[in-house]
Amino acid sequence: MPSEPAAGGGRAGGRGGMAPGGTGGAQEGPTRIVIPSDPLAVRAALRTLFDTLLLRTMPEDDRSTAQIVLAEALNNIVEHAYANSHGEIEVTLSLQPTGLDCRIVDFGHPMPGGHPPDGSLPPIGPEDTLPEGGFGWHLIRSLSRDLNYDRVDGCNRLSFRLDTGRSGA
Repeated sequence: MPSEPAAGGGRAGGRGGMAPGGTGGAQEGPTRIVIPSDPLAVRAALRTLFDTLLLRTMPEDDRSTAQIVLAEALNNIVEHAYANSHGEIEVTLSLQPTGLDCRIVDFGHPMPGGHPPDGSLPPIGPEDTLPEGGFGWHLIRSLSRDLNYDRVDGCNRLSFRLDTGRSGA
């Protein structure tokens, strides 16, 4: 199925998947969206993704967790993988009995050392010296499971699973 325009200049839909905002349920296959590596496009894509029936059926706590983890991962790609350059980010989500399977693909720079950061929190000092960043990978690692990253032929592939109210069903 050809991709359709999505909010923020991306394309939604895909092979066997439904376009964000579609009327299909989780049984119809994965939701896939391709977005430009731009902070505003990421914001629009997250709104589009969370308006799909697939994600609207998740309990609110699970939706909030998914929004945090996906926003952190996508913004890291924009800021670091595509630093000073442009490209596309492909997000594929699939609701399974074991949770929400997430796969993110980009062709930006590889992760330093060939693996994601360990998620250690930055040193916390007095309130007036709090770090501006450094919390993203801690959140991603704390809220997800089965985290995997690899780089093949210039392609970064990050996958993880988020528990949902359907997990273990």
